[in-house]
Order: sequence, then C-alpha cells, then structure tokens
Amino acid sequence: MTSDLEGLELEERNSLRRVANLRTELEDITEVEYRQLRLERVVLVGVWTEGTVEDAENSMAELKLLAETAGSEVLDALIQRRQKPDPATYIGTGKVEDLRAAVEATGADTVICDGALAPSQLRNLEDRCKVKVVDRTALILDIFAQHAKSKEGKAQVELAQLQYQTQRLRGWGGNLSRQAGGQAAGGEGIGGRGPGETKLETDRRRIQMKMTKLRRELKDLGQARETKKANRRRHEIPSVSIAGYTNAGKSSLLNRLTDAGVLVENALFATLDPTTRRTQTSDGRIYTLSDTVGLVRNLPHQLVEAFRSTLEEVSESDLILHVVDGSDPDPAGQIAAVREVLAEVDALGVPEIIVINKADTADPLMIKQLLSAEPHAVVISARTGEGMDELLDAIEADLPRPTERIEVVLPYGRGDLLNQIHERGDIESLEHEADGTHLIALVDGALAHDLAEYGSA
Repeated sequence: MTSDLEGLELEERNSLRRVANLRTELEDITEVEYRQLRLERVVLVGVWTEGTVEDAENSMAELKLLAETAGSEVLDALIQRRQKPDPATYIGTGKVEDLRAAVEATGADTVICDGALAPSQLRNLEDRCKVKVVDRTALILDIFAQHAKSKEGKAQVELAQLQYQTQRLRGWGGNLSRQAGGQAAGGEGIGGRGPGETKLETDRRRIQMKMTKLRRELKDLGQARETKKANRRRHEIPSVSIAGYTNAGKSSLLNRLTDAGVLVENALFATLDPTTRRTQTSDGRIYTLSDTVGLVRNLPHQLVEAFRSTLEEVSESDLILHVVDGSDPDPAGQIAAVREVLAEVDALGVPEIIVINKADTADPLMIKQLLSAEPHAVVISARTGEGMDELLDAIEADLPRPTERIEVVLPYGRGDLLNQIHERGDIESLEHEADGTHLIALVDGALAHDLAEYGSA
C-alpha cells in the first residue's frame, strides 16, 4: 500500500526548517506609534502542507507582517513539512521540543502559529513550551481590535472575538466545572445555594447575551447606512467599491481619485471603517466611491460573518475596483484570496476592474504576467499618479449608463432638473428656445418619471 507521505522527503519530515531573514529589526518597530508600547517577543511557526517552499516562506513573511502590525518583535520563524497538521500539537510531538528550544534560546514570550488551531492544540503547545500560544485567527482579531475606530467597527470586532471565544470555552479544571449551588458553593452562604450552574455554563450564557446585544446594536447602526443606500438607489447614483488585499493601496487610491483624506499607513488593516465619497466622470456623471476593509488569505470566518453587512455593500455596487499589490511576491495569490471572500458575500457577479497598484516598485515581468492572466486590468501607482487617466477611462466605460430616452422642454425656472440631467444622464442635444430649454437625453427611470410632465409633443 502506497504511503500518503511518499511525496515528502524524509529529511523534510524529520526537521523544522528555519525561515531566514524574518527577525524584526528594532528600527522597523518604531515606525508605527502604537508599537512604542512594550512589545511581545514572538517566535513564528507554520506547517507547510502543499505548494512550493517559496509559497510556504511567503505565508510566513505575511505572518511576520501581521505579528509586527499587532505590535510584536519577531525573533525567529520555523516551518515544518507535513502531510497535514498534527491533531495534538500542530507540528508533531517530536518537533515541539525543537520549538521549545527555540523559544528558550531567543527569550520569546509568545508563539504564533500560522493556522487556525483547535483549543486542545493550543493547550498542548502551551503546556510543552511554557509560553503563551496564539493562532492566526486570534492574531488577526487582535489587529482588528486595535484598528477599529467607529462604534460600528468596534462592535463588529467584538462580535467576532466573542464568536471565536465561545468555540473555545472548555470545562478545564475545578474552576470552570465548579457549581455555584448547594454544598459545592464553597461557603458562599445565602444567595449562593441552589442547583446553580457551572462556571462554564455561566461564561457561555454571558457571552451569548453579549453577542445578542451586539447584533442588535449593529442592526440599529446599519439602518443609517441603509437609509443612505436607499437614497442613492432612489436617485440611481452608480456605486463603485474599492476592494482588495490588505495594504494593497485601496485608501491611497481613494485619496488620489477623490481627495478623501483617508488615513494611509504602510501597515496591514490600517482601514477598517468604510469611507464613501462622491465624484464624477469627465462627462459629468455622478457616482460614489467606497473604500472597504482589506482582505487577507484565510480570513477568519468570524470576521467575514461580523463584517458581512459591510462586505455586502460590495455585492450591491455597480463596479468593483479590485486593487492588487503589484510588488507583492504572489499577487495572483492575493487575487484568489480576495475572490474567495467576495464569493462568500455573492459579489463575484459584479463587474470588476483589476487595478495593479505600486507599478513604481513592481517587477515589470510580474506585471506582464498579471496582465496576461487578467485582461481587464489597469496598471497604476496611487503614490505617483501613474496610470490614473487610464483607470478613470476604464471606470467611465464600465459604469452603468442611463437607458430611458426622453425629449422635454424645461421651463427656465427648473434649473434644478436641468442640473440633475447633467449629473445623471447623457445629453444628446440641448437648445434654448423661447418657452424653455429643449433637451433630448438618456436618463434613469426615476428621473424620467420626474420629467414626464415636461415631455415634448
């Protein structure tokens, strides 16, 4: 019988592989203000199950950036080649000793694993390594918690954290299994007797109550956004969403296109709260541009669920500007990861323009490969302004155009309607006559209804 491990080299299976050049330099840390706090000293560890060694090292390099964004100093990074993660300790019982030795040698106080770990795996690693162990999901949730600024953003992150925690509640030890009632109340006296409930049950109930409260708050907060969206739909203003991988340059692009003044920072997940701005095409048609939360490979499911109301705005837009970091080692992997999340919110059917950003630092060969794979793409640099005219032309061409042809004579006192036709329609002809302005134009259905009384015979 052929072994599942036949494709793996014995030497790779028997040793942890050190990933070179992933130690954080102190001068890198001080660039971001919140990193001035005491840094956690961390060792990264990952399991390489498929793809090339380059893919594995790219994944670890991204984990390093995530750890630094959370405010950590990376001391070492290790990967192991395995068919699949070990169900007990993630990296295999024998390799835990090698990890423990690396932790002791570097003086690390935290281990970060490049995957979503089960509670038993986290507990076993902590017992063996004697330091705190967190997985990729907890790391990303921590970054989101640091960066959330608006009330809605904070509520979304807290909901995701509670969803993560409730899956990891376990009745460990006497503290969590002790009941509050009867003789087991530990001398709590009056008010502490009765059938009671375990500490685990109390924690679970409190978390569920808090999650229910947060969902109610998010529903209320979402009503204001729904009102704005309904207003845009009533006036049939096209909407364009800027989506893409974290740190690909979405906020920089929004600033370049609209002078929005959104925070731009060379850090992952710098933008969590969506920003919407109005702008217009060269022929005067109004549309909205919305910046959205950055996505990442293996984005925790809890975050997708918590931010679903925000992400669903992408699926309701008329056009997606899918921003890709052209200077990244694996931009095609970025595109695939973003489309995976877009599929979860039913946004794959929305027209898409691939925007290859950072052309000023990208490898020309990589850009050529991307253009070959993605024909409907534009190469830009949001920092220098390169390619912006081509992008604006592509947006103008892909925006939905009004379809109802009208011929009206507007009284000179209805300049408001004339202005709406300029903003929302395509004017074919315009003549100023004695009794008003004679127009032939293409407009949307709502505006055609408003203009019906001025129809020309």
